[in-house]
Amino acid sequence: MEILAAFLEHIGRERRLSDNTVEAYGHDLRGFFTFLEGHLDQAVGIKMFRHLHASDIRAFLASRRRDGLSDASIARVLSAIKAFYHWLDHHHGIDNPEIAFLQGPKRSARLPRPVSVAVARDMIGTAEAFAEEPWVAARDVAVLTLLYGGGLRISEALDLNGDALPLPERLRVKGKGGKVRIVPMIPAVREAVHAYARLCPYPLTAQAPLFYGVRGKRLQPAIVQKGVQILRGALGLPDTATPHALRHAFATHLLAEGADLRAIQTLLGHASLSTTQVYTGVDSERLRAVHASAHPRG
Repeated sequence: MEILAAFLEHIGRERRLSDNTVEAYGHDLRGFFTFLEGHLDQAVGIKMFRHLHASDIRAFLASRRRDGLSDASIARVLSAIKAFYHWLDHHHGIDNPEIAFLQGPKRSARLPRPVSVAVARDMIGTAEAFAEEPWVAARDVAVLTLLYGGGLRISEALDLNGDALPLPERLRVKGKGGKVRIVPMIPAVREAVHAYARLCPYPLTAQAPLFYGVRGKRLQPAIVQKGVQILRGALGLPDTATPHALRHAFATHLLAEGADLRAIQTLLGHASLSTTQVYTGVDSERLRAVHASAHPRG
């Protein structure tokens, strides 16, 4: 189909969408065109798209739902159709207002995947064993302890400078959008950072990095992520046990111990409470799993 080939070339070359997206859109639209031929009993032509009704597209989406497509896949199919219509409007003057008002299924919030208390302790405790030099071992422990004990994002921890020392009981953290929040530093976190500071061979001055790589430059997230990947292999953990999972664990473990959701929002630096509320879903999932495994009728 020439019209489809022209559209796919446009999104690939001019909009520079990824090859996977171009392939997925092509697959979805070929299915759409085939459905229309049977649904309307006519060959697909460019003029057809001016007169399609929203009900025609809903019928197609319903057929894909019967094929077993998930909400996310249905949303992607509709996205492909809308992108195609946007192209038709700009390149062929074919406008169909009905299409703009179509809405796909709401995607359920993807629940964070925190690690357990025991796994968090194992990750931090084991990190020390894989470093070649004592100061690097202390650094790795300090960084992971900040993520789990303070709920910091990895970027927030690695952006700290030497002026954070001695680590206070309440640390000013600059988060997304330059937004500053105050995060309590429990004794275990402060001790881990101070242990690293005592061993670090590089200057920890006010404008210098707090956490260094072995070559004397600011420690990069990729190095921490690679270290955690090694830990996963050593401890037999799933791929979801990432540095960010320690931040998730900070939130869910506080929630499980009765912390107020608004307080957790403040500690994490979330702009909206709705972002923090996903952790209530995590805790509910944990409670259901416990109930299913422990209840006599589970």
